Amino acid sequence: MTHDYSVNIKWTGNNGTGTSSYTAYERSHIISIENKPDILASSDTPFRGDNTRHNPEDMLLASLSACHMLWYLHLCADAGIVVTDYIDNATGTLVVTPGSGGHFSEVTLHPIVTIADKAMIDKANELHDKAHHFCFIANSVNFPVRHEPICKSA
Repeated sequence: MTHDYSVNIKWTGNNGTGTSSYTAYERSHIISIENKPDILASSDTPFRGDNTRHNPEDMLLASLSACHMLWYLHLCADAGIVVTDYIDNATGTLVVTPGSGGHFSEVTLHPIVTIADKAMIDKANELHDKAHHFCFIANSVNFPVRHEPICKSA
């Protein structure tokens, strides 16, 4: 089974002279997906971007975090674990290498999960490994994605 996705990226940073020099243009662009709100985006500020807009690095972290969360919630529901709150403070490291761009060297998810039944905390913690195994995005990257969860009861 396959699922196909499409996205439209429109560069909006032409200040009148296009890419006539590295400093002549903005990195601003709009990410559009049919039937969804547009996302105003740019590059990260070290790369001459607009810090009020989302950047690809932020969105990669968000994709990894959201995919893990969605699988985790699914697995908890299947296991009879009632999750009442989930927050993740994901972190990642981008290594810039002269002459070849760069790459993420690692991402760590830091989910803080609240569940209804204290007796299920151990099982809830175990399900993070299974969620990681199933996460489409984590399975698509070539760097380690770790998770350091905290689980508590309400």
